[in-house]
Amino acid sequence: MTDTAHETVPAEQASVAASPAASEQPKLSPADVESAVFAIGDRARRASRTIGRANRAWKDRALRAIGAALKENEDAILAANAKDLEAGLAGGTSKALLDRLALNPQRIDGLVAALENLAGLPDPVGTVVRGQTLPNGLRMRQVNVPMGVVAAIYEARPNVTVDIAGLALKSGNAVILRGGSAAAHTNTALVAILRDTLDSVGLPADAVQSVDAYGREGANVLMRARGRVDVLIPRGGRELIQSVVLNSTVPVIETGEGNVHIFVDASADEEMAVEILLNAKTQRPSVCNTVETVLVHRDSTVLPAVARALAGKGVRLHVDGRTMAALPEGVRAEAATDHDWATEYMDLDLAVATVDSIDDALEHIRRWSTGHTEAIITNDLRNAERFIAEIDSAAVIVNASTRFTDGGELGLGAEVGISTQKLHARGPMGLTELTTTKWIVQGEGQVRA
Repeated sequence: MTDTAHETVPAEQASVAASPAASEQPKLSPADVESAVFAIGDRARRASRTIGRANRAWKDRALRAIGAALKENEDAILAANAKDLEAGLAGGTSKALLDRLALNPQRIDGLVAALENLAGLPDPVGTVVRGQTLPNGLRMRQVNVPMGVVAAIYEARPNVTVDIAGLALKSGNAVILRGGSAAAHTNTALVAILRDTLDSVGLPADAVQSVDAYGREGANVLMRARGRVDVLIPRGGRELIQSVVLNSTVPVIETGEGNVHIFVDASADEEMAVEILLNAKTQRPSVCNTVETVLVHRDSTVLPAVARALAGKGVRLHVDGRTMAALPEGVRAEAATDHDWATEYMDLDLAVATVDSIDDALEHIRRWSTGHTEAIITNDLRNAERFIAEIDSAAVIVNASTRFTDGGELGLGAEVGISTQKLHARGPMGLTELTTTKWIVQGEGQVRA
């Protein structure tokens, strides 16, 4: 899931590819960094040829072996993570960022479960998209094939290291990683485990590499590694994503921030609205599918119960004038501004507005949405269908929590990120989204007239 630490380009951090920490290395010239990163790309290209030919059984064996290795090395991973958390606390890192950074036994179990789930999914490589025999006898088909070398630049969530590596492996790709400096020690431990495990099952360790040792300049060179890297996926805050989109010569799949909305229609059931909104805001507020703005129809009666429930969970409300006047006694809030409608809080803050109609709700969402996820709570089938038809976001949800915009929850095994663009991939990016296609044409001597 997309996480937001709001770094423009990740800062220097330790290497995850069996190199000393950046702070321990002699400072390299830009030319030396370029040479080193390009060499990583060349090794990834060679590794991708082996990974791309590996059959499903081989790849699934590797995924399960990685899961087992994570559990075997759990203490070492948590010790490395504790160093990152300690450094974050000392540096004044926000509570939301610390939550994204933190690993614990349960989250490691979640990584292992995601890898097991990936191993159980069909291999997308070789899947026939379409095919036919032409009138001249030519047999043609379009099949899914690996991208080749996938690079990812991301922030502060060490679980992404495992998720992306696992997805890349299952889809037949090599991967080059650039994680956030906040997770330096954790990523070092994780990628070392990934590389050792690949080697142990007979796959090239260079299918997983990192440029972390080369700091910002390493990330910049990675963006210029066109021909060595086939696609680059930024995952993080707006500044990071825009930096990659604007500066990369490598093709980019743009993931986006999640200014997520829920519209509570006049017909919404109170109990359902309370359950959904509590889950969407408080289950894990630091991730991108958390609701950030709630729009309540003026004729809805659920606002008092919803406001009490949210306040009871420590949610800080930012509301417009009509909502402020309708809040029940004892529920405190502050006046909302345009900044609140535009903000992806990723914390226990929530903007709330009262709207006169579904038209007003749609207009508000069109103005402020980032195209990630929008939801409606309603018992009116026509309003549900209109919301689905008119909302132009990667995911549209009816009567369920926005927390379901997630690769694992939607049966994709895991995700590289949530794409908010419209080319190639949109929404949670799983295995199929890390493949492209090629045409295979077979004949018996046909020539074109």
